[in-house]
Amino acid sequence: MKNAITGRSQMTREERQGFLEEELRHRTRQWLVEMINEELDTALGLSHHQRGEGRQGYRNGQRERSFTTSGGKYEITFPRAVLFEPDASGKREWNSRLIPRYARRSETVEQAIINGYLCGTNTRKIKQALSPLLAGAELSKSTVSRIVGRLSEHFEVWRKRDLSAEDIAVLFLDGFNLKLRLMRKVESIPVLSAIGVRPDGTKVLLSLELRSSESEAAWSAVTEDLAGRGVKMPILAVIDGNGGLYNSVKSTWPWIDVQRCTKHKLENLYTHCPRRHYEEVKADYHAIVYAESRKQAQGAYRRFEKKWAKSCPGLVKSLHEGGEELLTFFSYPKQMRRSIRTTNFIESINKEFRRRVKTQGSLPNSDAGLKLLYALFAFGLIKTNRICGCRELGPFVANRREQLGLIKKLDKAA
Repeated sequence: MKNAITGRSQMTREERQGFLEEELRHRTRQWLVEMINEELDTALGLSHHQRGEGRQGYRNGQRERSFTTSGGKYEITFPRAVLFEPDASGKREWNSRLIPRYARRSETVEQAIINGYLCGTNTRKIKQALSPLLAGAELSKSTVSRIVGRLSEHFEVWRKRDLSAEDIAVLFLDGFNLKLRLMRKVESIPVLSAIGVRPDGTKVLLSLELRSSESEAAWSAVTEDLAGRGVKMPILAVIDGNGGLYNSVKSTWPWIDVQRCTKHKLENLYTHCPRRHYEEVKADYHAIVYAESRKQAQGAYRRFEKKWAKSCPGLVKSLHEGGEELLTFFSYPKQMRRSIRTTNFIESINKEFRRRVKTQGSLPNSDAGLKLLYALFAFGLIKTNRICGCRELGPFVANRREQLGLIKKLDKAA
């Protein structure tokens, strides 16, 4: 070893790199074997070849086993052992916790494969990208499929999880059509999504559901499921103009404030006037929703009505349809208004969903698309920031819940 290192100055760059890689692999293999044997010694209560009282079992040969880490594939001489047990059989086979039975890859490698898949990389490209890292380890299409397939287990646990430990103050609810290539045909699948905001301002994905439409019945199934799993005291729901969604939210949480998305309403206003008036309508409408106070907003509202009542009555009628729920955000801390005035936040998430799914080409079924969306959140590839005004949100939520009778002063003090 010393001579080899001494002679490295005579090596070419490629030879030095190869020498270093081989030496690291050799050392890593030794370390893995030592680590496993130390774990076994601890389980047996005595080190190898040591005799004495207190032995918890005995070694029972060894076997060759391959294991792949981020440093490549290693052939390890894996010890076998039998542990004494106080049951009828009196013994059981020892299994390593560091490298579990049947494990063939480290969690780092599997995470890299999953992240590659979620970023839109197909199996062939994953193999190409990771081949230098895995140094000879096989990575077949079926292997990648099995690893990615484990997302199903995580997803099923997630979608049924108890939410009573999640203190959800604000709900963003929105539906979008997810275009998937299924059986060689592009299908548009409605997905109903719910994202919650905790009193500290952090956001959490609560629900993703495939439905045949965005009807009231479909949305009621979502909101009732959320309530049934523990979302009991939200004080605000930010939604678009879907009447079925509005009714389901109010039916599930009768006390809840509703903020109609101001951006969606502007887009709806455009359908009631000629294109040449778009900029003028936008300016008049923004005078309402970007006012400094509710009083100023109401003044701009009246001016809008007066200006457009005769020339574009449909425009005013559409504005009236939004009602006071276009201005709900004025009842909340000023620092928060930017975040709760529209559904832009959840719209941006939906846009990212579409972009990521589009890169996958085709998926075997609609459930696979849903699991992919979940995984983008679960594995941190889509990250969210705290809501604006997060410092003011907590105290406001507590006071608002007390006003609504959802909590008592005694509960608040506790």
